[in-house]
Amino acid sequence: MLGRLAKWLRILGYDTLYHTDIDDSLLLRIAREDGRVILTRDTRLIKVKGLKDFIFISDDNPTNQLKQLFNTGIINESPMLLSRCVHCNSILYSVSSNEAEGVMPDFALWREKVVRQCSTCGRIYWKGSHPEKIKERLKEMLS
Repeated sequence: MLGRLAKWLRILGYDTLYHTDIDDSLLLRIAREDGRVILTRDTRLIKVKGLKDFIFISDDNPTNQLKQLFNTGIINESPMLLSRCVHCNSILYSVSSNEAEGVMPDFALWREKVVRQCSTCGRIYWKGSHPEKIKERLKEMLS
């Protein structure tokens, strides 16, 4: 339902759990136990008694969803840009490009001295042109 929004929140560095298929009772329990805010488009879910920490996302478009979160002050431009794995939400840590040999393209290995790796799934990330393109896209989305 909000997978693309979850990806953008992770890109911005926000700790964002996202499951494509999760039972409502489990979702509510995780949110309560971890002190998380539920973002949802599910009108049935927001009618659950006792549900307090939620935001109903009013639009289907991820750009407008992100704008809604910025406009309500829930999120702001994050200095932690690209600090989390966009796939599993774990923190990225720095490794030498030598440690990423065989995973990264040769041109990136030659150019990048330090790359980042996911602490859980092992995915490798390097700077490339992504950070600037992401910043441009965010400015475009939020203007």
